[in-house]
Amino acid sequence: MDLTGKIVGISTNFLTKKFEVTVSVNESENLTSGYDNLKDAELLDIKIAKHRNRRSLDANAYFHVLVNKLADKMRISKPRCKNIMIGRYGQPFYIDEGETAEAVIKTNIPTSQMLENEFVHCMPCGHKVEDGKELVFYKIFRGSSTYDTREMSILIDGTVSECKDLGIETLPPEELERMIKSWKA
Repeated sequence: MDLTGKIVGISTNFLTKKFEVTVSVNESENLTSGYDNLKDAELLDIKIAKHRNRRSLDANAYFHVLVNKLADKMRISKPRCKNIMIGRYGQPFYIDEGETAEAVIKTNIPTSQMLENEFVHCMPCGHKVEDGKELVFYKIFRGSSTYDTREMSILIDGTVSECKDLGIETLPPEELERMIKSWKA
């Protein structure tokens, strides 16, 4: 059961010596309907995190439609095109949760091969010769399925701009505006 809400209190149960967290829940119907299924469970998985608006599935699907059109027009593979768009407009992968250290890998895999990778999104950011071998540094990016609405909006805006530059038809401005408003809702 996924719910949104706010922590309104925390206390210690002196009998069990465990903390008890009190939350107010926005989706009262979901809570009451799901409560009966969970009330007798021996153990629950609980995750409390700061709320982030998620991108809509329409937005992610539209991004992939645009990538396919761009790839066809540019005569490159779809994985390469997706990596280029994510490299230009996407969000970096951070090593730590403080978002201070962006992930970079060093490898001897050539850029022509690395950009075809569908599982790791990366862009070259440097190179050097070490022990007679050319090594390439790649900045790693998160996949679009992890983006919130703001991040997805940036990715789609950039991709739409590139499509327009190449004369590729995109959604009408009213439809794009509707999608953007639904992301920010």
